[in-house]
Amino acid sequence: MTQRQGGIRGWSAARKGHLSRLRLTSLRLRLVVVFGLVALTAAVSASGIAYWLNREAVLTRTQGAVLRDFEQEMQNRAGSLAEYPSQDELQYTAGQMATSSQRFSVLLVAEDGTGKTVYGSSGGLNGFSLEDVPESLRRAVNKQQGTTAGNTSPYHLYWQRVVDHGTPYLVAGTKVIGGGPTGYMRKSLEPEAKDLNSLAWSLGIATGLALIGAALLAQAAATTVLKPVHRLGVAARRLGEGKLDTRLRVSGTDELADLSRTFNLAAESLEKRVADMAARDEASRRFVADMSHELRTPLTAITAVTEVLEEELDAESGGIDPMIEPAVRLVVSETRRLNDLVENLMEVTRFDAGTARLVLDDVDVADQITACIDARAWLDAVELDAERGIHARLDPRRLDVILANLIGNALKHGGSPVRVSVRASADEVVIAVRDHGPGIPEEVLPHVFDRFYKASASRPRSEGSGLGLSIALENAHIHGGEISAANSPESGAVFTLRLPRDISDLAEQGEQKDKEAT
Repeated sequence: MTQRQGGIRGWSAARKGHLSRLRLTSLRLRLVVVFGLVALTAAVSASGIAYWLNREAVLTRTQGAVLRDFEQEMQNRAGSLAEYPSQDELQYTAGQMATSSQRFSVLLVAEDGTGKTVYGSSGGLNGFSLEDVPESLRRAVNKQQGTTAGNTSPYHLYWQRVVDHGTPYLVAGTKVIGGGPTGYMRKSLEPEAKDLNSLAWSLGIATGLALIGAALLAQAAATTVLKPVHRLGVAARRLGEGKLDTRLRVSGTDELADLSRTFNLAAESLEKRVADMAARDEASRRFVADMSHELRTPLTAITAVTEVLEEELDAESGGIDPMIEPAVRLVVSETRRLNDLVENLMEVTRFDAGTARLVLDDVDVADQITACIDARAWLDAVELDAERGIHARLDPRRLDVILANLIGNALKHGGSPVRVSVRASADEVVIAVRDHGPGIPEEVLPHVFDRFYKASASRPRSEGSGLGLSIALENAHIHGGEISAANSPESGAVFTLRLPRDISDLAEQGEQKDKEAT
């Protein structure tokens, strides 16, 4: 079953690949269409010209032979008749004229001795008749022309092509010079029409074959031209995915080869720049980590001393000189701040190095928030709206860091009371921290989670390092969650934390990465 599904997926992927190549906006399809249109235009034009030239040649040749034969028969046979022939004589002569090599029908018209119009047709009474001759042709034949030096004959031979019941005919007529009958001829052009139809079919088939050949040629040309372009697109996608060692094989000296060389040079330059930036970034992170570690040892000693000084400040005996008491309190405060800064820097370096890991436990979210508020003596300034029994599998220490930063930020920069509400669904837990301060300016909102960012223009200057919200966001991300900042329609700022209720899969992926790195 698995093999069959794999075959179906492969066929579907191949089919999608072919369809994507022939999508309406693809260069391949446009090349095929352009080649096809050019070939179709050229083939139709050539076929039309060839058909027209052959048609004129065939009709002119046939027509000339028939008219010469008819004119010769009129001079030899009709011209030998009496001035007033009888109908039998006309009939006989018409039959004799029709036996010529061109095999046309003949109609002779004359007047007998009594002045009566008589007719002689080569096809008998039911053969070629005067009604089969167009009226315009009869008028032209019977019209006497004036004779001049350039026109010595008062009557001329006239012809016309007509179609009768779908069959083409050549009809001609003339009068015997010097007096005599008027003769009409009708010749069927059906054999020539069949020949021309066969020629048209042949030219149509040739046009179709030319179109197919052009499409195949266009496909071959498109494949030849677009294969390097396709390879360039694949290489560009691999480069965009971070595979900076991607290079193209260069062959030839044409424009596509130049493009491949340019791509390789750009990829090589990009790889070098990224490597330099990565080295600088790694050196910077190592410097911060080393500096933080080096600072911890003297800070430990300084912190111990400041704790002793703080105990002396709180002692009732008044062990500190009142003149230096403000300085001592400043030293204690700044030492704590420096200690927090070092701890935050070490936490940031762990995130940047990718060594931060989760220690998961089943947590009651309401109890965790209560413990965070109680540990920092914020019970009087924070309102909690959370039901007991909302459980999630999280890292308690990192959740405490997130909550401490969000609630502490609201207490420092917002207005009391700070309200913390918890809502839960089947998949996630949503914790909202809202203050009642002036809110966050719109230009500041996109930067509240940036490292070392302080909105000093809109709020009082913070005593913090500017890393708290950034660390909170990183802790949310490592849980597979997110933190967003916005202004409440009523007043104050709202920070919303969204965490999945079970992130065991993320923890397993982190452990797997550690094993692979090892």
